Formats: sequence, structure tokens, C-alpha cells
Amino acid sequence: MHYQSREELNADLAEIVARELAEGVAARGRATLAVPGGTTPGPFLQALSAWDIPWDKITVMLTDERFVPESSDRSNTRLIRGTLLQNRAAAARFVPFYAKGDAPEDVIDDLIADVSAALPLDVCVLGMGEDMHTASIFPGADRLDEALSDDAPVLLPMRAPGAPEPRMTLSAPVLRAARALHLLIMGEGKSHALEAALKEGPASEAPVRAVLSAPEPITVHYAD
Repeated sequence: MHYQSREELNADLAEIVARELAEGVAARGRATLAVPGGTTPGPFLQALSAWDIPWDKITVMLTDERFVPESSDRSNTRLIRGTLLQNRAAAARFVPFYAKGDAPEDVIDDLIADVSAALPLDVCVLGMGEDMHTASIFPGADRLDEALSDDAPVLLPMRAPGAPEPRMTLSAPVLRAARALHLLIMGEGKSHALEAALKEGPASEAPVRAVLSAPEPITVHYAD
């Protein structure tokens, strides 16, 4: 979907996601939402937070997180708390991808248990980088093949070239299994990256291909 403005995109995507979450709660008594970090989705998350849906029956998690404490200005959790987990959405349950430890491997088992209990995802909103990574599944990352494999664990520590700290990321099978998938991209650079990703080629070169080929069709939301 190509929008005339970013404001229109954010409002429309918030309405769609709110409706899908409400439908999930009505059908199954609960729903789980995964959202991206970073600054681009902030206005969408703020718009979503105001929707009057049964947030007390909704679990929220990130698609990926930097392995830094919430006090860090690089923490996606910090951004989520300041945008989505406000207003009506303050009633939602949040599943963190960070716990105190020297390395992700020190805490991964406990985090996996909490994430697994909230799966499958009812709605997943993803971002994409100009290098065609999604979540923290980066080309050239140390556990890329594992993250893309059908038998990947639900959550993986990931270290990637150019990333100043380790990441935690949902694996490709978890993302692909979402009942509703959305890709949020803005700007000409990401439009060109998506065109490249839609061409045939290995997911290892363009990890977003793993979700572009998901069983449920993914909806792309784009504005300049």
C-alpha cells in the first residue's frame, strides 16, 4: 500500500493493527503483537496506543532488541514504553528481550520461555533496512543461517558487522508464522531495497525475503 503521506500511513496502519488485535482477542481470548524498534515506527505506535481495544488481553513484544539496559538511549524497550505502552495500551503485558547479564547467552533460556508462552504472533509489524535486514536478522550476522532455518529457536542472540552491541531477535520461523504480517518502510532508499528483495535470490543475502515469502501474505505499507 502506497500512501500519500507518512501521517496517513501511520493512522491507517494503527487502525488495521487495532482491528486485527481485537479480532484475535474475540476469537481466542488473547492476542500477541510484535513491533519494531527504532524511531520510524514511533508515530504509528503512538497512534495505536489510543485505540480502544482490550489491551489487558494483549501481549506486546519487540521483533528485536539491542542487548542494553532500558536506561540506555539505544534501548528499543525504552522507545516502546514511551510510544506504544501509553494511553489505553498501558494495560498491555510486555515481554522483554533483555535481562541483566554479561552476555545474551547468560539470560537467553529465561527469555525464550517467556516469549514462547506468548506465541504464536497474531500481528507482526516489521521494519527493513536498506541492507534488506529485518528484525535483527542481518546479512553477514554470526548466526544468520540458524535464524533463517526452519528449526530455529524462537529467540536468538545475534552479532552483526557494524552493530555496536549484540542483539536479540525473533527468528524467521516465528515471524513467518504470524497470523497477520505488515512491513513498514519509508523513503526512497528502502523502496529500492524492497524492489531488490522481491527479486529471486537467497534469504541469506536479503533476510527480509524470509517474511516476503511467508504463508500468509505480507502487507507492505510505504510512504516517501
